[in-house]
Amino acid sequence: MSSTLLEVTRSGHEEVERLERLIVKDLQNEPTSGRDRLFQSHRVRNMIDQITSTTHKLIEIYEDGDNARKDEIAALGGQTAIGTNVFSAFYDRLKEIREYHRRHSAARVVDATEEYEELLKEEPRIEFSGEEGFGRYLDLHELYNEYINSKFGEPIEYSAYLDVFSQPHKIPRKMKFTRQYREYLEKLLEYLIYFFQRIEPLQDLDRILTKVITEFEEQWANRKVKGWENEGQENGHVLAQLTVIDLDYYSTVEELVEVGPDKLKEALAVLGLKTGGTVQQRAERLFLTKHTPLEQLDRKHFAKGSRGSEQNGVAAAPQQADNSKEIALMEAKMKKLCDLLDETIVQTKENVEKKQALTYEEMEAEREEEEVQADTESDDEEQQIYNPLKLPMGWDGKPIPYWLYKLHGLGQEFKCEICGNHSYWGRRAYERHFKEWRHQHGMRCLGIPNTKNFNEITSIEEAKELWERIQERQGLNKWRPDLEEEYEDREGNIYNKKTYTDLQRQGLI
Repeated sequence: MSSTLLEVTRSGHEEVERLERLIVKDLQNEPTSGRDRLFQSHRVRNMIDQITSTTHKLIEIYEDGDNARKDEIAALGGQTAIGTNVFSAFYDRLKEIREYHRRHSAARVVDATEEYEELLKEEPRIEFSGEEGFGRYLDLHELYNEYINSKFGEPIEYSAYLDVFSQPHKIPRKMKFTRQYREYLEKLLEYLIYFFQRIEPLQDLDRILTKVITEFEEQWANRKVKGWENEGQENGHVLAQLTVIDLDYYSTVEELVEVGPDKLKEALAVLGLKTGGTVQQRAERLFLTKHTPLEQLDRKHFAKGSRGSEQNGVAAAPQQADNSKEIALMEAKMKKLCDLLDETIVQTKENVEKKQALTYEEMEAEREEEEVQADTESDDEEQQIYNPLKLPMGWDGKPIPYWLYKLHGLGQEFKCEICGNHSYWGRRAYERHFKEWRHQHGMRCLGIPNTKNFNEITSIEEAKELWERIQERQGLNKWRPDLEEEYEDREGNIYNKKTYTDLQRQGLI
């Protein structure tokens, strides 16, 4: 007996009500530790997601876009195209039910209450790195390394960085328009959102960020955003430079020449500099602005009637305004998240300073104590291997050390189109696969010999092009008798074999 729409509707409402009662029952239990509180929050979050999903399905059934629900209700009332026959519809339904139970006589009744009660004992799997201490601390080491190795950052200790990263208004304005700062800010914002969702799953983060956007729009219109108060009033020559060509990616004039004369001319025009001369001269003129502000450049480099800032602000204003607003909005979201995570940031800093003060023996003792606590909270037999970084397993069935993972570059993915877009992790596995059966089979399917000439080539098109070039080269060096073999007639004239044969056939020789 197939499930009818009315039965699906009934079971959907029953599931929603049961999940609501479970949520209330779960929240009535006071968690005894931070770990239990986190498990409880994630359990409730999962049940809320199930309720939302079931509710959307019920809404679709009630909207009845294909009139299936209406037809089913009409059929239960005995209404057919011919007329009304309540009893025949009833007995047909009864026969269908009996036939179903006859075919499934061995089926047992499942108590849904016991199944749902098991949800209250579930311990959701939440991925945290070792440094995060199951949501107690932030792990900003990767972002810290980017910060101290960037042009907008400064060489400071990690503990000092925890005070600075939430204050982007202290970074010079001109540094915020580099691609490096934008990528750093995007990664920082992404991490903070991901961390907040893991430790506060019941918080409506979308609603919080929507409110941030609304407040930001109002402050931006009134020019009250901290660090961007005078945006649009400053001279835009440095900003316009970065939107046309980012000189941070070019270390020599020769590299800048490869950009091309048109783009160089456009960049020079935006800055108010002379656009004439050869490509080399244009590149040299533009490269001067990488380390020298426009105000300090010699007047001979500027075009007539331009001293840089008067015309540049108009040229780059629309694009620069959009870039400024996007960066300022990301900073506003990041600062809001830092406010929400203020207690966690303080705890992270205290933990870092505490580790700096501990000896090696004390750190080992503390680590062993945490491991003992973790062992007592879960059974050894049922406990899953903690592997948040998803490291490959070693010979002992445990994740390999992280330093070994980085040493062999196992986080680097290489794809080979010839092998059917198969992925190889790490440089060593990638180089070794050219001699393995999968790659050799792919080359045989293409009709190409798997020689050393095709090492490091993973694209089918590149392999075909190289094979054609090799064949052409071999064809030029090959002996072709019909064109290169020489014949001489009685008069001493020299012909190749093909021409001599054709003249002989015509009787001319």
